Amino acid sequence: MAGKGVSLVIAGTIRVPADRLEAVRPHMLAMLKASRAEDGCLEYAYAEDVAEPGLIRVFEAWRDQGALDAHFTTPHLAAWRAVWPEFGVSDRRLIAYEVASERAV
Repeated sequence: MAGKGVSLVIAGTIRVPADRLEAVRPHMLAMLKASRAEDGCLEYAYAEDVAEPGLIRVFEAWRDQGALDAHFTTPHLAAWRAVWPEFGVSDRRLIAYEVASERAV
């Protein structure tokens, strides 16, 4: 996250019934590919929790609030959210963190 100003990290979880995870995977991959191509997207990832099947860990990093705001208006985000009922996606818990600096640990 090089550069001046405040970047944003979004971290949290969503849930998918474990038996629906393979069926929803193509929709998740489409969302990842399109989001990663957006101007201002620094990182965009989903990962299944190894201890809790169906718990999807979400991690995003955005250049700034403007890039995140633009993300919220994209057709691929609307399409992703539109399939949630079909696949039982629920319990969205995402938090935005403002990052003023970074360092390796």
